[in-house]
Amino acid sequence: MQGASIAIDDLACRRGDRLLFRGVNVRLHAGEALRVSGRNGIGKSSLLRIVAGLAPAFAGTVSTEGAIGLVDERPALDPARPLSDALTFWRQIDGSTENAWELERLGLADLLDVPVRYLSTGQKKRAALARLLGQKARIWLLDEPLNGLDVHAATLAEELTAEHCAAGGIALIASHQPFTVPGMATLSLADHAA
Repeated sequence: MQGASIAIDDLACRRGDRLLFRGVNVRLHAGEALRVSGRNGIGKSSLLRIVAGLAPAFAGTVSTEGAIGLVDERPALDPARPLSDALTFWRQIDGSTENAWELERLGLADLLDVPVRYLSTGQKKRAALARLLGQKARIWLLDEPLNGLDVHAATLAEELTAEHCAAGGIALIASHQPFTVPGMATLSLADHAA
């Protein structure tokens, strides 16, 4: 995963007539993780969407090196398809193969024939993590990754993120909940509130 990086310079975000934050500067390199903290509505999700290229910045610039994978409240899995088919769709696009060990580790091996719409919130979140692992993206953007997860699954999400960073990946995590990754820095968006 050599070459992964995120550079954010003097970033500002506006939603409607409201300026959410300004003056955000971040540098992340291979192996690093950053937790973006702040109250609901302060712009954590918006920051991740700007970094992912899904929303425009009001001011400032973002540049990235390396493929980006985003996990948010929308698992990007067809709700009408069985989980196995939904994951196979993305494996074909991503050019990856099924990893039975990852599915077992995520507690999904026994759910592969269940339509995605019938999965619980936590199961959908774990399915989104399975899709993220299959992407082999160097940059992980995790928006409230612990929402809907039980204690075991939350610990697993932290472990997977730590392993990703230890392998040279980058993790940018927006969370109002504590999230533990060794050596992770924290950016408080309240310090940049407009």
